Amino acid sequence: MGTKQLSGSVDQADVTRADSLAREIFTDIANKWALLIIEAIGERTLRFSELRGEVEGISHKMLTQNLRMLERNGLIERTVHPTVPPRVEYNLTEPGQALRSAIDAMCDWTHRYLGQIEESRHRFEAGRP
Repeated sequence: MGTKQLSGSVDQADVTRADSLAREIFTDIANKWALLIIEAIGERTLRFSELRGEVEGISHKMLTQNLRMLERNGLIERTVHPTVPPRVEYNLTEPGQALRSAIDAMCDWTHRYLGQIEESRHRFEAGRP
């Protein structure tokens, strides 16, 4: 099944449709690595190695894949400086900054309810045979 491309107004981006471009975008950005990369870049410009150091536990391969996906979706900008060796930097675009605001809200929500979620998990597990 191919992805339906948006050919009319933004109102036609029905997020509930399986072939919606919006749903494909959700799939791309709603993974832990993409969210953590966007949060790590923030308002800064970072090199690949700096990003890898900021996002604990991410492999070289996963960072590369996620940076490419974020660039493809127009959320980050990749700048290659003509030096030897080449210096590559990443920063958020305007849509990336807007998404970061939503991610910041998710982080705030997580911090606010972390204790309650942990308690709920303990109760849930205790009720399991």
